[in-house]
Amino acid sequence: MTARPRWFHLINSAQRRLQSWVAAEQARVASLAGNAPSPAQAGVLFVLLENDGATMGELAKALDLVPSAVSGLAQRMEALGWVRRQASAHDARTQRAWLQPAGRAQLPALREALARINGQLTEGFSEAELQTVARWLEHVQRLGLPSPAPLPEPPHDHVEP
Repeated sequence: MTARPRWFHLINSAQRRLQSWVAAEQARVASLAGNAPSPAQAGVLFVLLENDGATMGELAKALDLVPSAVSGLAQRMEALGWVRRQASAHDARTQRAWLQPAGRAQLPALREALARINGQLTEGFSEAELQTVARWLEHVQRLGLPSPAPLPEPPHDHVEP
């Protein structure tokens, strides 16, 4: 009988390796071009390419991040000249971000790096296998966070008077 895959271990191990791989790729690009976007910054650039003027909430949803993380991310990217932030004309509490020429200039190298990574990730798998993997990963993304199981009641030492 074949042992069942250890899903949690496999996912965590794959995620750590992917993060290391992306960090090494980022360091390589930075050594060639200077300042390379982090994976999260690259995500913002790609989202803004398709949805320029997105709100922080829209960016958070597209990147699966909390809004407070996106605000800091956008602030750092604005300091680099990659995006411009501005309060919404309809609601001053809502900030929107726009892709700037310096940010757009980052995209060709990012596309090249992603093509190389995606090519290695998918090498040796059929289209049908990749569609199954994609469907499973999307399923995992849709799962709600489980409610924590209630802790057992501690034993009560009842002392008779």
